[in-house]
Parts: sequence; C-alpha cells; structure tokens
Amino acid sequence: MKSIMAVVYREYLLRTTSMTWLFFDLFMPLIYLLIFGIGFDRALSDGIMTEGTLIPYNEFFLGGILAMTSFGIGMNTSYGFFMDRDNGIFYEHLTYPMTRGEFLLGKVLFNCILATMAAIIALGLGSLLLNISISIKHLPLVFVGIVAGTAGWFFFLMIFALRIRRNDMYNTIINLLYFVMLFASSLFYPLELLPAWLKTAALMNPVTWQADFLRYFTIGVGDFSQVLLQSVYFILFLGISFYAGTVIIRKIS
Repeated sequence: MKSIMAVVYREYLLRTTSMTWLFFDLFMPLIYLLIFGIGFDRALSDGIMTEGTLIPYNEFFLGGILAMTSFGIGMNTSYGFFMDRDNGIFYEHLTYPMTRGEFLLGKVLFNCILATMAAIIALGLGSLLLNISISIKHLPLVFVGIVAGTAGWFFFLMIFALRIRRNDMYNTIINLLYFVMLFASSLFYPLELLPAWLKTAALMNPVTWQADFLRYFTIGVGDFSQVLLQSVYFILFLGISFYAGTVIIRKIS
C-alpha cells in the first residue's frame, strides 16, 4: 500500500508543480460546458430532441462533458507516460521496490481521484450557474461511470504511450484519436441527428457508451436497455485495455 501511495503522491506533485496541467484537468471541461453550453443553449432556444424528449442543450451536454473529463485526464496522463519513457524516468521507476501492478494502480488511482474532483466541479457549477437539473439519487452511479471511464481511458491511452517511439508520431496519433473519438460520438449532439455512416461509427465508440451512461444517470434521458448494453461494452473495453496495457508493461525491461 505504501508503494501505491508513493506513486499517487508523485502524480500529485507533478500536477501541483505544473498548475497549467492541473487547470486543464480540473477546469477545462467546465469551460467547455459554459462556452458551448451557453452558446448552443441560446442558439437552440427551443431545446434539443433526444430519445423522444425535448431538453435544454445545457442538460444534454453535461453527460458529454463528464465523459470528456475522463478522456482528457487519460490523455494527459498518457502524455506524461510518454515523456517519462522518452527521458528514461519510466525505466528508473521499474527498478524501484514495487511491482509494476502497484505502479499502475497508483497512477490509475490518482487519475480517478482527479476525475472525480473535476466531475464534482462540473456538476456543482453546472447546476449553480446553468440551472441544470441533476438527479441527486443517481449521483453514486455517475461517479461509478466517471471512475470506470477514467480507468478505461487510462489503460487504453497508456498503450500508445508505451508502444510509440517517435514524439511526432505519438502526438499525431493522440490528437487524431482526440478529434475522431470526441466528434464521432454522442458527446456534442444526439445520434438521431447524424447521417447513417457517422451514427454507426458513433455507436461503436466508447466515448458514446460512457457519455450516454452519464447522461442517463445525471438527467434521466435515454433508453435504459441501450445504456445497460453500452455499459457491458465499456466494461469489455476496460478489460481488454487493462489486459493489453499490463502485457506491454510486463514485457518492458
């Protein structure tokens, strides 16, 4: 346990010594919510139709923002992984008196704590400033979705950080993933509004699975059977990413 907490403490020091990085992790999703939420809410004054329900755009976008929080924190941590490996610090960590499992657990634990804090900020200020009606009784499930989602993105994006050697190639692939996975999803708009080919791609996207789960349990909009199925898909995604990530880190010497 001491080894795991040592990794958590190191991650804490890294974030707090780079306040810009910490700001992006904690507050950037809220800024997206305020800018896009207010702008589109006013542009779509009659609301937006999703799953047969007309709701304000602010409420629809909240679930997407929470999913973006998990993805963004996972991406920032992946970049830290890449830089640690590139400058050799990562290999030094592997010589410390801790298992590689403890090393990964410490990192993912810190990520989940950070994502939970960012979600609390987004939920609290979204409710206070934008008058978003949040289902209080389902908040525990919202945080389960945040934690599971953050872990899934952590392991998935870690794979790219540990497998790609060149800095330019890594940045190209990560930014391409960010653009494609966020915009080819239900994060910004309901799937009903998308052309058939893009809707098919979005339905296969883990960002959609997490966003729909969080949207359902924050504002109660969605098809429960569909959300349940997407939850199973995301658990499989998490399991596969975890397995692939741990296999890769075991082979590194």
